[in-house]
Amino acid sequence: MNFFLTAILAVQMLTALSMIGLILVQHGKGADMGAAFGSGSSGSLFGASGSANFLSRTTAVLAAVFFACTLLLAYFGNLRPVESGSVLERAATTAPAPAPAASGAAAQIPATAAPAPGSATVVAPPATPASGAAQIPAR
Repeated sequence: MNFFLTAILAVQMLTALSMIGLILVQHGKGADMGAAFGSGSSGSLFGASGSANFLSRTTAVLAAVFFACTLLLAYFGNLRPVESGSVLERAATTAPAPAPAASGAAAQIPATAAPAPGSATVVAPPATPASGAAQIPAR
């Protein structure tokens, strides 16, 4: 099934790129007016009107293939088994329950590790800035 979806996606991408190329090669409706004044496309590869027919028909076929690939990808994308309930209900049942909060002021202070016995702990006094330039934190 995964190979089939990859193949459909590859066909869709190639079809899209081919359609972009063919649409950019085609002449617009205003190009016919220029042919009336002497800049006709009689020396083109497909003849005077053959290029418009060939390119427009090829573009129509590629558009139909692109549309069919899009429908197939949408169909197979929604073919997953349906689970009851919404996404929010499933997330609520799988979320871990929060830990109960302790009462009092001790619950608001984060726990710190106690220093090992016998080790000296040096506490530096807080620095007081003398001027506005000293307020830049040091690394």
